[in-house]
Amino acid sequence: MSAADEVPPSLTTSYATGFGEEGRAWIAELPSLAADMLERWQLRRDGAVWSGQASLVLPVLRHDGTRAVLRLQLPREETAAALIGLRTWNGEGMVRLLDHDPVSSSMLLERLDGARTLASVDDDDVAMGILAGLHARLVAVPAPQGLPGLGDVAAAMLEQVPQAVTHLTDPADRQLLRGWASAVAELADDPGDRLLHWDLHYDNVLAARREPWIAIDPEPLAGDPGFDLWPALDSRWDAVVAKGEPLRVVRRRFDLLTDTLGLDRARAAGWTRGRLLQNALWDIEDGERRLAPSAVVMAEALHSR
Repeated sequence: MSAADEVPPSLTTSYATGFGEEGRAWIAELPSLAADMLERWQLRRDGAVWSGQASLVLPVLRHDGTRAVLRLQLPREETAAALIGLRTWNGEGMVRLLDHDPVSSSMLLERLDGARTLASVDDDDVAMGILAGLHARLVAVPAPQGLPGLGDVAAAMLEQVPQAVTHLTDPADRQLLRGWASAVAELADDPGDRLLHWDLHYDNVLAARREPWIAIDPEPLAGDPGFDLWPALDSRWDAVVAKGEPLRVVRRRFDLLTDTLGLDRARAAGWTRGRLLQNALWDIEDGERRLAPSAVVMAEALHSR
């Protein structure tokens, strides 16, 4: 990487919005960081750069010709947690960590098929079955030391609810938010100890060579697998709504996931309400005054579970 114009504008905007001056300074140094890591790890560029909201990814070849990707991101608590998770999973259903730099948080990862996500599988039952199988493998692993825990996350959410609920303008929304908080309060004393991905949806599962499908981009958390279901339930949401049967699809997905993971449905539904609560609190913090329509639909779908 030799020129600043290789940094996608979307990444520049994301860092400026999310991290202010620190983010702008990191983006300014990004071409230099990329050049340093390419030289240090003896990597050759092998394709165009691409990016997510928080990282720049360069396809590369290692000195022995192995295909890999160089991932560059601002050092953060989430990055440290991701490294712990990647080392713990050690490629079992998860992208393999080949090397990393603790100072810059740069990662060298195995290269998967970035052009083909699980969203490319048209049959939703097939796609969700694949995701559920991967999910079961990931949460089978006990969480190691050093990760944030669901117990602390739950406690922090419950503290925010009394103030947050006052910002909602619709009485029905306020009632829903309080109900989600009650579900969390009932479960908070037993938050679980599994290694959670926290963001496992169709676009975070890529086609690969060593296995048909492999998960990427974990945001590891120690906790109950029920708290990990929402991203899967929400996958390809616009398409779900367009087909006109979101309640049926959510219920079918929920049943498939809980069956495959061997979860108690009532408990999993409670923790999924906790995830709806978390998302709502973030939205309220960002200025929203109504609950997201998708969250309301999902809450209704879970009512019978």
